[in-house]
Amino acid sequence: MKTLDAAGTKELIERLQLVRADTPAGWGKMNAHQIVCHLNDSYALAMGLQSASEDITFLNRTLVRWIALRAPLTWPKGVPTRPEMDQLAGGTPPAEFVRDVAALAAAIQRFGKQPRDFEFSRHPIFGDLTEWKWLRWGYLHADHHFRQFGV
Repeated sequence: MKTLDAAGTKELIERLQLVRADTPAGWGKMNAHQIVCHLNDSYALAMGLQSASEDITFLNRTLVRWIALRAPLTWPKGVPTRPEMDQLAGGTPPAEFVRDVAALAAAIQRFGKQPRDFEFSRHPIFGDLTEWKWLRWGYLHADHHFRQFGV
């Protein structure tokens, strides 16, 4: 199972470099620049730099979390995010594409780097996660959105 270990980090950063501001989405409402900011916000949340409203239910922190992180399935299209992570609602608005891509690359590297210089926060849907689960989520979340843009 891929995670944001050294190989996963390298892969995601290489794929990120293929995203262009005008890359069309295969699904969803956000454009490529908004997704770059969405991913950056999501990593910032995981590293305790941002916060989001929680929707931690028994089902979300057990079955949904297991399916999302362990089942050999790609994540489904159209699952809503927390409003604070949605660039069409309360997320960080896109500014300058090249700068935002560089910030996301730095966030991915920091997220996967050992030793870690931050403490993982609580996931707003899955609740408390182990380091492995955070690294798995970090890989899968970016992979989901990179597939959305065909990279």
